[in-house]
Amino acid sequence: AAARGGGAWRRAWHCGAGGAHGPFPHGQRAGTCNERGRAVPAGKSGLAPWVPVVGLEIHAQISSNSKLFSGSKVQFAAPPNSLVSFFDASLPGTLPVLNRRCVEAAVMTGLALNCSINKKSLFDRKHYFYADLPAGYQITQQRVPIAVNGSLSYSLCIDNKMSQMVTKTVRIKQIQLEQDSGKSLHDDTRSQTLVDLNRAGVGLMEVVMEPDMCCGEEAAAAVRELQLILQTLGSSQAVMAEGQLRVDANVSVHHPGEPYGVRTEVKNINSLRFLAKAVDYEIQRHIEELENGGTILNETRAFDSKLGCTVPMRDKEGKQDYRFMPEPNLPPLILYDAKSLPANMNHQQVINIDWINERLPDLPSVKREKLVEQYGILPEHSFTLLNEDGLAEFFENVVKQTQMKPKKVIGWILQDLLSYLKQHSLSVKESPVNSFLLADLLNLLEKKEVSSTAAKQVLAELWKGEGKTPLEIVKEQKLQLLQDQKELEQICQAVIDGQESEVIMMVLG
Repeated sequence: AAARGGGAWRRAWHCGAGGAHGPFPHGQRAGTCNERGRAVPAGKSGLAPWVPVVGLEIHAQISSNSKLFSGSKVQFAAPPNSLVSFFDASLPGTLPVLNRRCVEAAVMTGLALNCSINKKSLFDRKHYFYADLPAGYQITQQRVPIAVNGSLSYSLCIDNKMSQMVTKTVRIKQIQLEQDSGKSLHDDTRSQTLVDLNRAGVGLMEVVMEPDMCCGEEAAAAVRELQLILQTLGSSQAVMAEGQLRVDANVSVHHPGEPYGVRTEVKNINSLRFLAKAVDYEIQRHIEELENGGTILNETRAFDSKLGCTVPMRDKEGKQDYRFMPEPNLPPLILYDAKSLPANMNHQQVINIDWINERLPDLPSVKREKLVEQYGILPEHSFTLLNEDGLAEFFENVVKQTQMKPKKVIGWILQDLLSYLKQHSLSVKESPVNSFLLADLLNLLEKKEVSSTAAKQVLAELWKGEGKTPLEIVKEQKLQLLQDQKELEQICQAVIDGQESEVIMMVLG
């Protein structure tokens, strides 16, 4: 519900449409993502290439103990309507009180995305009527958002080859603070709609990306990088399965040199895989419809994950008037930097942009560079380590505790540990083999106390989670390598003595 308007994205779309002002030169992209980024015939006719255009609106739930304008607790899966204050329910006479933590999170995110932070931003009312919006309006930032004009760099594989990666950039139009709506639960069997207001008033950051992408793969890669940044900052947990990161995708196609086509919007996508599928499906649907002489409706659609296609929700031909107006109960949001901060101002009562900037953690791109430089691993391996939650920390812990070189450790992490976790749908935190156990095993291998084959056998036993150490398993199953030459000679002599006829045949040739 928080993303029902799409007004900011419409402005971004029209500003970029046609001519030299588009997000990339005409004819540079089409149909599918390809390694050269050039236009390719995408339809059945093959007469002219199509240029797909994709832009995104992403709603990230701010990681905060309380809501944006009330003191109500924020908690996932709480009993229905158990976290609703008088203000959340829009009772008469209640007033909003801005949550400082939400503002700091938005500033932090804007800085991480190379945005300009507006020292003065404004709140607006966006009016629409829906059962899960008690006030009949949403408090947002339509006119002057908190952050503008940023960029996000992301990387993706060429032809699904991790060794061939290309880095692309999408422009960030703006980041705005706004309220989330409640949740409508539709009971079809009883023909009822139940309303849960626990989510009403939760703080959101809406990140509006310019239409600079051309396919589902690019859209998913950009959102994944944003997700990693948000989680690194702590500004949002960004767990898509819990609705903390929701994506609206805007898609159109046009011929090179022509204005952008009519766009459709696919709402509330809560999975990176579904995002890629929804965008690619819409691109192909547009192309087939236009090549068959049809027209594209400016409509809102939803992605049906079971059918693997998008379905219409409502059309946008009758443009909704949201009657935006300044929020009368909130003054302008004033931020400061080191230069503008008054000397006699209480630092506890203001937000200092420079202070936040100085305390930003290393972003994913910097972490990848450090992993490559410090451990000598391949760049593509650094992406895998960061894309799996907790895997980079696991890798570094193993490296610290083992004598094995990091280049060898990474093979065991990615080929053996990660493949097992994916096979059993486990997260790194749920792994029965912790970093200490794997380090102990690799130390045995590095000291040549076990062979590589035996080490894999030991690892298979460790997966059972029986509490045994690698050394205990090696001794139980007698997997250790023999280092004593005399003992080896005795074993060999015993084998020879027991096979006299075979030895005579070999001697005689």
